[in-house]
Amino acid sequence: MGSERNARAAIIMSSLALAASAPECAAANDHAAPTVAAFEANLAQHDSATEALRTWCEARGLASPAQIIARPVIGAAARAPAGLRQLLGIGPREAIGYRHVELVCGNRVLSVAHNWYVPDRLSAEMNAALAATQVPFGRIAAPLAYHRKALEVLTKPPRGCPANTISAHRALLQLPGGQPLAYVLECYTTDNLQ
Repeated sequence: MGSERNARAAIIMSSLALAASAPECAAANDHAAPTVAAFEANLAQHDSATEALRTWCEARGLASPAQIIARPVIGAAARAPAGLRQLLGIGPREAIGYRHVELVCGNRVLSVAHNWYVPDRLSAEMNAALAATQVPFGRIAAPLAYHRKALEVLTKPPRGCPANTISAHRALLQLPGGQPLAYVLECYTTDNLQ
């Protein structure tokens, strides 16, 4: 698990270095980079984005209590990434769940998340909670002791992210034996920097 965190940290640091070296962003990054860097460092310390956002919200005093709510986004679903079934290690007939939410702390939308997951790898109670509550995926799936495998960090908003995205992450959530549980696209917003 330590090697996964080191890999995440390396991806994040290389992304930040690229963003800081862009001439058109140099002036803005002189002021914003330390805050974005601190935010990224906090994310790298957690397998659960929900827990990372909760600790960030609490440390920054963004809301009291610092509680993360998963507010469903109504509307069209994002296009599933190419090779999703292969990423999730499932066949053509196995079900794929999809959850599109805003992760909110107080009145701030800290993240817009797209989550494609394998319902058969969750308990019936977990699937019911995902369908009927505003509890974040990370909290619901926490008993499975999953870990996060960082795939990519993007400094520009990809398709499916809002315009006020400061950083986007693509990651795979894996069960302790390495079996994929979920593929996520997380879009972190400017509300994290206020």
